[in-house]
Amino acid sequence: MSRRQWTWLPLVLCVTASAWGAEEPADRQAVQEVRDIVKHIQARYEKTKDLQADFVQKTRIEGFERPVTSSGKVYLKRPGRLRWDYLEPANEQIYVTNDDVKVYVPEHKQVLVGKLTQMAASKAPLELLQGAGKLEESFDVRPTEGNERGTGGLRLITLFPKTKDHESIKTIQKIVIEVYPKTYYMRTVSLYEANGNVSTFEFFDLRANVGLADEKFDFVVPSDVEVVQAPVLSGP
Repeated sequence: MSRRQWTWLPLVLCVTASAWGAEEPADRQAVQEVRDIVKHIQARYEKTKDLQADFVQKTRIEGFERPVTSSGKVYLKRPGRLRWDYLEPANEQIYVTNDDVKVYVPEHKQVLVGKLTQMAASKAPLELLQGAGKLEESFDVRPTEGNERGTGGLRLITLFPKTKDHESIKTIQKIVIEVYPKTYYMRTVSLYEANGNVSTFEFFDLRANVGLADEKFDFVVPSDVEVVQAPVLSGP
C-alpha cells in the first residue's frame, strides 16, 4: 500500500472547523479575519451538495531533494461520500462511503477493503472528510503565522491538533489552508507531519452542484481482481 493513499485522509472539507485558539490582543484583527473567512467557508459548503475538482499533490519527504508529484481528480457528495482518483504517475482509486473504504490498484489487480476509522487509527480523519463532525474536539483554528496571504489577499488558516491521544493525530503537526476568494472553496491544503514531511494539495477547476450520480461513488469489483482486507494502522 503506497504512502500517498493515506496523505489525503485529513484533507477533504477540513475547512469547516470552528474552534479558536487563545486570542492575543495584537492578533485580534487577524483572528477576526480568519473567523470571517471560516464563516464564508461554512456557508459555502452548507450549500454544496456535491463537488468535483482536479488536484496536484506535491509531497516533500524529509531527506529527499525533489518532491514527489501526483495528480488526479476528487469527487465529493454529501453526506459522507468521496472518490479520490490518482491518475498520474500511476492509477489508484479510493472510494469512501461513511466509514467504509475501498482502495483499488488496477496495476496490482487488487482492492483493499476496510473501515476508515480502523485504517486511520482515529475518527478524526473521517470527521474531516465528512465535514460534519465537531472539529473543535480535535483542532484549534488560528491565523497562520507571518504576513503571508493567499490568493486575493485572504489570510491563510492553520489547524492544530488539540490532542495527541490517537496515533494518526500524532503524525499531524498542523494543516495550513488557503481558499479561493469569492467562492471560499479550498485552493491549497498543506499537511505538515511530525517527521518533517509536507504534502501540499492544490485544487483547481472546481465544479459544485453538478448532480454527481451515486454510481460515481459505487465500486464494482472486477472478476479478475483480488479482494484483500486492509490492515489496521497503528503507531510505532
